[in-house]
Amino acid sequence: MNRLVLFLTFVFGIENSIFSQVDVVYSKLVWSDEFDANGAIESSKWHHQTLLPNGNSWYNGELQHYTDLSSNSFSNNGMLNIVAKKESYTNQSVTKNYTSARLNSKFAFTYGRVDVRAKMPLGAGVWPAIWLLGQNIIEPGGYFSAQYGTTNWPACGEIDIVECGIFPSEPSNYFASAIHTTSSSGSTVNKRGRLANNLGTDFHVYSMNWSPNQITFLLDNVAYYTYNPGVKNAGTWPFDKPQYILLNIAMGGVAGSVPSTFTQAAMEIDYVRIYQKQDSIPKDTISKDTLPPQNVTARIGNISSTAIELIVNAEDTSNQLQYSINYNSTALVTNGLSRIEKSIKLYNLNPNTDYPIEISVKDSSGNQSIPININAKTLPIPSCSGNSNSALQGNFSNGYNYLFDPFGNELIIQYELLDTDKTDVVGFLLTKSPSNEYGASNSANNKFTFIQKGISVGAAQDYAVKFAFAGGNTISNYHTYKFSENCTSSINNSTQISSFSFQNPTDNILQLNSRETIDELKLYNSLGKMMYHTTDVKHPLDISLLPSGIYQMLIRTQNQIQSFKLVKN
Repeated sequence: MNRLVLFLTFVFGIENSIFSQVDVVYSKLVWSDEFDANGAIESSKWHHQTLLPNGNSWYNGELQHYTDLSSNSFSNNGMLNIVAKKESYTNQSVTKNYTSARLNSKFAFTYGRVDVRAKMPLGAGVWPAIWLLGQNIIEPGGYFSAQYGTTNWPACGEIDIVECGIFPSEPSNYFASAIHTTSSSGSTVNKRGRLANNLGTDFHVYSMNWSPNQITFLLDNVAYYTYNPGVKNAGTWPFDKPQYILLNIAMGGVAGSVPSTFTQAAMEIDYVRIYQKQDSIPKDTISKDTLPPQNVTARIGNISSTAIELIVNAEDTSNQLQYSINYNSTALVTNGLSRIEKSIKLYNLNPNTDYPIEISVKDSSGNQSIPININAKTLPIPSCSGNSNSALQGNFSNGYNYLFDPFGNELIIQYELLDTDKTDVVGFLLTKSPSNEYGASNSANNKFTFIQKGISVGAAQDYAVKFAFAGGNTISNYHTYKFSENCTSSINNSTQISSFSFQNPTDNILQLNSRETIDELKLYNSLGKMMYHTTDVKHPLDISLLPSGIYQMLIRTQNQIQSFKLVKN
C-alpha cells in the first residue's frame, strides 16, 4: 500500500474510530510535512533554533549545542532525521561535546489535531521530545519570539505530546505526555504516561487533539489522557491562543548522565500533520437537539474574604453541559454533567464586596439557557493579614502584604510584593514542615495567590514566600497559621548555621562543611529557576551537570534556612 492510500485510510479512520474518544473531530488537513525531498529540511516550514538562551547553555542542565548543520537534521527516503551526536563543537564562543537539532514549525494554530508518526531513540542521557509552545513566548532565538513574544514560560502554555528518557523509575518502553501552565508553576503535575510496544524500534503515531474544552493525547489512535481543568482561567488554560510545534533531542540534564560509549542517536519522523477547520461534532449526539438546558439552578456554597463558591445544576438530554459564569468583568467557562451538582469556585475577589453573578448553560448542540442571576458578598478582611518587611533572606524596601483566608477546607494565601524596583517577579510558597515549595495558582502585578487544599481545622503550618526576580531572590519571614484560628510570625533570622563553609568558586564537585546536619540544598540560577535540589546532602556533592555560572544556594537545617552565593567554574 503506497503512502497516499495509507494517508487516506488514516483520515477515514479518524472520523470513524476517534469520534467516541475526543470531543471535537478535526479532519481537514491544513499543514503538513511528509519529508519526501532528500537533503536539507524545508526552510519555508521549519526554523533551526540555535541561540543559547542562558548565554552559555540550554535549560535543565542540558549538554548539547543545537545546530543548523545538515548532519544534525536532514530528510532521507521520506524520513526526517534529527541526530544527536558526540562531537566537540564551538558556537557563540561556547564549546560543547554534543550536537543536536531543535526545530520550530513556522506554522502556529489554535485548536486542531496533530499527528506525528515517529520512531524514538532510547538510551541513557538521551531525551527526545515532540511538543508545542505558545506563539507568544519570550524566548531568545525562537522563530516567533521577536514578533509575538509577550509572555514568559510557563504562562504561554506548553503541550508535550511525547517525551522519552527522563523517567528513570519506569520501564525503557515508557513515554509520557504533559501540560505545563502557571497553575503548576511549570512543574510536571498534569501528565500521563504509557507503555508502547517496541518503543525504540517501531514507528508509532503520537497525536494530540486540542479543542476549546480539552486536550486529549492518543497513541496509535487510542486516547489515554485528557487534560480538562474544572476551572479554565489564565493559570490553568492559556490554550486559547496559537501554539507551534517543536522537534528536538536534548542530551543529559534531567535525562541523566551520558555514557562514555555514546556516539549518536536519531529520531526518525515519517510525517507531521495538522488537522483543523472541521465543524465541531459533539460526541454522544445521536439526533438533532433543539432544546436548551432546563431547570437551571444556582446557590451559594462556601464564602470567604477572597472567594465565593457557586453550586450549579441543570438538566439536558445531551448529558454534557458547559457553564458560563460572568462576574466583575470576568468570564469563566467550565464543563459539567446533566442533573449533577457542580461546584464552581471564584477566586481572587476583593474583601467585603458585592458581586452580581450571571450564570448560563449550553449543551453539546449549542443550545443555551436564559441566564439567571445571583448576588453574593465576600467577607471582611480576615484577621490574619497585614504588612511586613521582615526577610529570612535578602531584604525589602517597602515590604509585602500578606493574607490568610480560610475557604471551606481550603486555605487561600496571598502575598503582594510592594517593592517596585524588582521586575519579572515570580512567587513561590514555602512550607516548613514538611518542607515544600508551591507555585502560585494566580499572579498579577506582583500579587500571588496560593491555595492549600484539604486542610483540617486546627492544623498548623509555617508559611513563607520567595519572590524570585532577575538577579536574585528575597524570602519573607515565616508566618505560622493555625487553620481557621490564628496566625503569628515565627523564626528569628539572625542566627547562623553553625560552622558552615564551602568551596567557592567550585568546579564539578561541591565541598560542604557543617557541624549541623543539612536537610536540604537547592541551587537557583540568576533567573530564579531551580536547577538542583536534593534532600540527600552528601559531602561532597556532584554538580557536574550544571552549567558554569552564578547560583543562589539555599541551605536548610532543622531550624534555619540560609542562602549563599555560589560560583561554578
